[in-house]
Amino acid sequence: MSGVYDRLLTARDPAPVERVNAESDHPVLLVCEHAGQAVPERLAGLGVSAETLDAHVGWDIGARAVTLQMAATLGAPAVLQRFSRLVIDCNRPPEAPDSMPETSDGVAVPGNSGLDPAARQARTSEIFDPFQAATATLLEHPRRKAAFAIHSFTPQMGGRARPWDIGFLFRHDTVTSAALSKAVTGLRPDLTIGMNQPYQIEDASDWFVPRHGEARGIAHSLIEIRNDHISGPAGQAAFAELLSTAITDFLRTS
Repeated sequence: MSGVYDRLLTARDPAPVERVNAESDHPVLLVCEHAGQAVPERLAGLGVSAETLDAHVGWDIGARAVTLQMAATLGAPAVLQRFSRLVIDCNRPPEAPDSMPETSDGVAVPGNSGLDPAARQARTSEIFDPFQAATATLLEHPRRKAAFAIHSFTPQMGGRARPWDIGFLFRHDTVTSAALSKAVTGLRPDLTIGMNQPYQIEDASDWFVPRHGEARGIAHSLIEIRNDHISGPAGQAAFAELLSTAITDFLRTS
């Protein structure tokens, strides 16, 4: 699929980046790469249904709401991405095969079929790059000590059940995720916690941890919440409060 336009986004499309509490000097930055479901007007919905965009392949269900409530509770800044992860995944290197997937969890994405370099570059330069630049700018605040990316995951993938309620993903910074896990266990011993579950961090498939957390030497963790827990307001509020309390405890003891 080729791009026949000078620019991908038009005045009728939302800005790719949503910033909350951007002037806050709170030591934590919250990041939500899969917060949105928007599709640029020129991509004609990518050829997928509204139901697909509402499902886990279209965005991280509940993650935006949890992030916003955490930002409000903590008074922390947050940066959120408004476009569907099917347009471009802002937690993947743009050259990764699943950055603009032709299929996602068995669902075909016709609007991503056979993308030429110009079409891929338009999504990168107009959506991915502004989001990463906003994240980098907010991380440069002299009081910033930690960054946490908020995600959600589907209870089943590829026919396999995922038994974890929440997961903390990391690589070199083992201390931060361990501290958050300990705090969450103390608050909610009923929860099953996965360490580097349901995913593992790799340079070829991840962006936040390698390019923001590790590159700056800042405390960080990518937090995954099973999306059936946060599909509605009550669960979103509960997990936002749980994680806000765990992060506050981490800051107090680190």
